Amino acid sequence: MIEVTPKQQIFMQDDVTTRLRRLATHLSQIQSLWTQGSSADVILALIDESRYFVEWTVPDMVKADDIDRACELVDLVRLLTRWLFHWDDIWTDAEQKQSASAQISYWLQRVLEISRTEPESLSA
Repeated sequence: MIEVTPKQQIFMQDDVTTRLRRLATHLSQIQSLWTQGSSADVILALIDESRYFVEWTVPDMVKADDIDRACELVDLVRLLTRWLFHWDDIWTDAEQKQSASAQISYWLQRVLEISRTEPESLSA
C-alpha cells in the first residue's frame, strides 16, 4: 500500500475545484518567478509539487467521470516532467525559456478554465 504523506492528506481534504485552484496558484508562481529570473531551485520545487498536485487530483476527476479533463492534466504532468529532465538546457537557453514561459501561461489559463467548469456528464 502506498503511504500518504501529511502534505498529501491536507491537500486531499479539499474538493477537486479547490485543488485545481491551488495548482493554478503554483503555475502562476512559476510563471511569475520565471519572468523575474528568480532562483531555479524555487521554480523546480514548484514544478515538482505541481506534478504531485495533479497526481493527487486526477483519480478523483476520473471517479467523477471527468476523464477528458483528467487526461489534459496528465499532459501537463508530462510537460512538467520533461522540463525536469531537460532543466539545464531550458534554464540556460533563452529561446527554450521563452517557449516554456508561453507553455506555462497556456496551462495556467487551462487549469483555471477546468476549475470553473462542471464535469461533463456521460449521459449528455
